[in-house]
Amino acid sequence: MIFTFNSVQKNKIGLSSVIMTLLSFLCFFYAISAFSQARIKVINGHNAEGFARTQIKNETTKELACWVAIDGFKAKFRLPPAATSRWFTANDTRYSYANFSSWCDNIEFHPQYKNYPNGGQVFG
Repeated sequence: MIFTFNSVQKNKIGLSSVIMTLLSFLCFFYAISAFSQARIKVINGHNAEGFARTQIKNETTKELACWVAIDGFKAKFRLPPAATSRWFTANDTRYSYANFSSWCDNIEFHPQYKNYPNGGQVFG
């Protein structure tokens, strides 16, 4: 009986080690995916006429593929390393910064964005 109890106890220790190892790998892969995202800073504000506007700053050393959208209009552009996009301004004072949506990713994953201009274009 003692022999069986000891072997079960050793298996419990082995099973907990396996579980801890699997959890460590899971946390590691989750952390890697968090570091792989593009680092951008979205700057919001209003211009002199009171229209909401937004701008994207690339805080990486790689070129990014980006878009900024509001009310169904989407401006696609490339953003050079350590650069800031031009201001994208809403066309109605009822819009706020919360109505803008933006996205950026490494341009290597989205080669079709190489056809778009640097810094964006006007809405509409």
